[in-house]
Amino acid sequence: MEGLEVPLYIDAQWLSRDSTTVAPELIGCTLVRQMPDRTILRGLIVETEAYGLGDPAMHAYRRPTERNRVMFGPAGMAYVYLIYGTYHCFNVITDQPGVPSAALIRALQLDTVPVWIEPQQKLQRVAAGPGKLCRAFKIDRTLTATPLQPGQALWLEYRHPQFQRQLADGKLSLTQTTRIGLTQGVDLPWRWYLSGCPAVSHKG
Repeated sequence: MEGLEVPLYIDAQWLSRDSTTVAPELIGCTLVRQMPDRTILRGLIVETEAYGLGDPAMHAYRRPTERNRVMFGPAGMAYVYLIYGTYHCFNVITDQPGVPSAALIRALQLDTVPVWIEPQQKLQRVAAGPGKLCRAFKIDRTLTATPLQPGQALWLEYRHPQFQRQLADGKLSLTQTTRIGLTQGVDLPWRWYLSGCPAVSHKG
């Protein structure tokens, strides 16, 4: 309707689709982190992975547990878990309630280095990996089950029209390949990244 603006942020309805549909469409979108002091950080999503129903690599493959329960809820929630006892990983819950499904955000392209990150690091590598981006944005398990909405600690914003045009014109492209660091579901081509981007965690 004329006079009404399309919301900039991605809502739960947009995320209420299969993770293999949502994950590649998140490339070029922006992850926004609002710190407790209201400082805002933004990063362009350049790499994602999908995890869905029947996927042996998914945390909710067998049954609901206290850790993975948020995966069975509505789309548009954060799911954060710890790997190797050290690194956090941030996921966006997708699909319909009762269908465990999520998109792992693997890498961000940043414009500036957060003040708490060592200044000698190359800007393009500060958030080049799921653990790195969580460290850069101070994302940990306390943010699990946080609604991804403006005013909260985390939310998502749609692709900029210029990015969308460059994709349509072939000036930008996505690479689809297999996921990383798994022992099950290793052959599923459910990882996507922005081709040629130096902020991607791993090429190929």
